[in-house]
Amino acid sequence: MAIEKTTKSKAIQITFIVGFVLMCAKFFAYFITNSTAILTDALESIINVIAGGFAWYSVRLAEKPKDNEHPYGHGKIEFISAGFEGGLIVMAAIYILFEAVLQFIEPSPIHQLENGIYICAIAGLVNFMMGKYLLQTGKKTHSPTLIADGKHLMVDTYSSIALVIGLILVTMTHNAIFDPIISVVLAVGILITGYKLLRSSLAGLMDEADHQLLEQITQVLNENRKENWIDMHNLRIVKYGSQVHIDSHLTLPYYYDLETSHAAVTAVELLVSEKFHSQVELFIHADPCIELSCEICCIHNCHQRKKPFKKKLEWTKSVLLKNQKHQI
Repeated sequence: MAIEKTTKSKAIQITFIVGFVLMCAKFFAYFITNSTAILTDALESIINVIAGGFAWYSVRLAEKPKDNEHPYGHGKIEFISAGFEGGLIVMAAIYILFEAVLQFIEPSPIHQLENGIYICAIAGLVNFMMGKYLLQTGKKTHSPTLIADGKHLMVDTYSSIALVIGLILVTMTHNAIFDPIISVVLAVGILITGYKLLRSSLAGLMDEADHQLLEQITQVLNENRKENWIDMHNLRIVKYGSQVHIDSHLTLPYYYDLETSHAAVTAVELLVSEKFHSQVELFIHADPCIELSCEICCIHNCHQRKKPFKKKLEWTKSVLLKNQKHQI
């Protein structure tokens, strides 16, 4: 856990510093070229820096331990950070579209475009490397903030590629009309990215079901299922940034004493924790079996069986989510 925190903080610090340097370089390119398309790229860099600063703060806050006021930790701030970045991206895209329209109406002269192309190409390459680094680190540490930043920088890279190609086209044709056209195309792409980040952020804040994680947990439980785990239901997942809280009901033989039931519950908790490492917190409520449970109970030589065994109930995502004991 401590290593993950250090990795996240280091990644966000590097991103913030590199983003600030690239922002200065892009604005320099705009001032020497007067290109609206380059201004588009420079404005997006401002978003990178502002979002990077907020992400830095959010990651540090998310790393704080649980307390009485925040019994589940501070991880939700990472979803707010991702949403904040998405909102800034949307606003930047709208402003870029506005500037592009003005350029269509009253074109301004462009000069020293070759130097601007070189600067934007280098910035795009740096963004690509930073984006890949953040995505890898974000997935490794399960950080929505780093993943959001990584996706943003990757889109910024594609924007830079399109920008460079467009500026080369302007240079070759000597037709400045391509400059605002490039801005419009890039703004639409940026707008889509901002929407996706906002959508992802709201999904985390509203505790939307993570179906991919549910499938993974279902697979782990099925592969390691014990015969005395008669039934599992009412499984729920809540994400707190990189931390995941899971609770569920586990049906055990009604004649188990407290110590035996506790051992069975602990076995499930350890299994999930080992498979998903430290980012998962699991709580299980033990339920006693009922007569209808006998038909799906896989315990051999059960002396308390009330009904004959019919078949093993396969645990699927839909089965585990149901809030009731299962029966044939």
